[in-house]
Amino acid sequence: MEQPNNPLHGIKLEQIINDLVAHYGWEYMGYTIKIKCFTDNPSVKSSLKFLRRTPWARTKVEALYLNMLKQQRTR
Repeated sequence: MEQPNNPLHGIKLEQIINDLVAHYGWEYMGYTIKIKCFTDNPSVKSSLKFLRRTPWARTKVEALYLNMLKQQRTR
């Protein structure tokens, strides 16, 4: 299904996490989205596992990612 207006289309969750960690770091992500996989011994692997099973958390992570992209475009 084509999703030309969806900025997340074609971007894997792992890429989203990696980009967010590179931009914000685990500490800020854990502060912004209070989930254990960001605050207690954070890793991409544990985050992927949790976010794939937890739709509300994934929605928050995707929103943070879209916000980051928007900020980068306005600079």
